[in-house]
Amino acid sequence: MGKLGKRVFVCFCAVVLAWCGALLADRQRLHEEVIRLHVVANSDSEADQSVKLLVRDAVMESLRGDLEKIGNVEAAKNYLQENLPKIQEIANDTLKMAGFSQNAVVTLCQEAFDTRHYDTFSLPAGVYEALRIVIGEGAGHNWWCVVFPTLCLSGAAEDFADTASAAGFPDSLTAAMTGQSGYEVRFYLLDAMGRLENIFFSG
Repeated sequence: MGKLGKRVFVCFCAVVLAWCGALLADRQRLHEEVIRLHVVANSDSEADQSVKLLVRDAVMESLRGDLEKIGNVEAAKNYLQENLPKIQEIANDTLKMAGFSQNAVVTLCQEAFDTRHYDTFSLPAGVYEALRIVIGEGAGHNWWCVVFPTLCLSGAAEDFADTASAAGFPDSLTAAMTGQSGYEVRFYLLDAMGRLENIFFSG
């Protein structure tokens, strides 16, 4: 290999290493700076699935104002941990008002999530911190989204991008999550890393 070939090879390796480093940083950012919301219904009956959404809405509405004022994930975790009894009370009051006898149990924990696609963005699989609300037997289908930063409250793609940027997400990560052209491979690799993470977490 000539000198020019060696230089090209070295430059190529440097670009690949830099790209891989940025990818690992994105995965770490998702792991450390996102708090998911996971609501588990009592069963798959129409009534239980409907009240699951009522609980979701009541909890999100109660948290929204305070969480939008919090600037970092550690403060958000502390806030949620301190307010778990209040959140559980809101969930149970919602169930009672809707005429249900089941109770909800609310915890803040690490959880493995599959790939999820929402209206304006997608989240790769992986282990995330989660505000978990289990209603009754917890045997029904789930509802997932993000409680911090408040990505699920961003109705339009532009709103999502602004929220993600304010949370410190680089443009490359935001582009991968919103499925922008040219970033599909990045999302695929982030998702593959998350799936591998889930295997070790479950094992």
